[in-house]
Amino acid sequence: MTQILVTGGAGYIGAHTVKRLVRAGYETVVLDNLSTGHRDFARWGAFIQGDVRDAALLDRIFATREIAAVVHFAAKSQVGESVREPLDYYDNNLAGAVELLAAMRRHGVGVIVFSSTCAVYGPPFDGLLAEDHPLLPISPYARSKRMIEAILEDCGRAYGLKAVCLRYFNAAGADPEAEIGERHIPETHLIPIVLQAALGQREGLSVFGEDYDTPDGTAIRDYIHVQDLADAHILALRRLFEGGPCAAAYNLGNGRGHSVRQVIEAARAVTGRDIPVRMAPRRAGDSPRLVGSAARARAELGWSPRFTDIREIIATAWEWHRREPVAERPR
Repeated sequence: MTQILVTGGAGYIGAHTVKRLVRAGYETVVLDNLSTGHRDFARWGAFIQGDVRDAALLDRIFATREIAAVVHFAAKSQVGESVREPLDYYDNNLAGAVELLAAMRRHGVGVIVFSSTCAVYGPPFDGLLAEDHPLLPISPYARSKRMIEAILEDCGRAYGLKAVCLRYFNAAGADPEAEIGERHIPETHLIPIVLQAALGQREGLSVFGEDYDTPDGTAIRDYIHVQDLADAHILALRRLFEGGPCAAAYNLGNGRGHSVRQVIEAARAVTGRDIPVRMAPRRAGDSPRLVGSAARARAELGWSPRFTDIREIIATAWEWHRREPVAERPR
């Protein structure tokens, strides 16, 4: 059976992807250092606790297993933290990716799907962002992702590496079977924060900025269900295995934007609960609108989001959060 090495496979998107890979008939090997991932999320396939910067460990994995491809999620991902600790991000994200790619080359593994981000794009952010939008990342986190994309392009030219970069917009929701969901410590994402407030695990939430040039004054984002993201990784792998022509990068989004206020109102409707809100000033660096075009992924990968209604996305997250005993429990 084809084995897929999934780095960071105990994290939010990684764990959902591992579950979908197993359901699709692949054998998975999860490598995660559990710095942000969760051991109870790594319940499908083999699990190895370790770091992608550990060359000796990578050599043992590739030497003792029949790895056909890698799906690479392992990375730090907090924008603000990356501004405060840029060297940590370049060491973890960039050096980790280089170590992984070197091990893949040593062991003749030539297929990788890389977890990238829409943060590689720069202003202006009007309309739908397509893959030809200017690449001007503004944080060390986003720059580390863009640098890895460029390294993959170079490795493709030099070594024949087959790679796809998937640029996510705002991942949201949870496994429809509520086995896994979104658990970050600390939590910084809007939908889980809103749902924690609905559960009484927070006193409320702050809305940063109500004076943007948007219909209701709050920022607009493109929310894409985590299971739709997972399915895109499987389609990208199949495309690479089949040798079909593909672009180096694909946007993954619904192509529809929802404002912060719309998300809160949708959560109130789904939960039937009051969600206390307080208004706060804008945060530096936040964009009024970030919405992506996924036309290329639809055309070339055959990918189409199944969760397109924001209430449906929130409902899956709500079912997951209702089962979590506390808002931020230990890993």
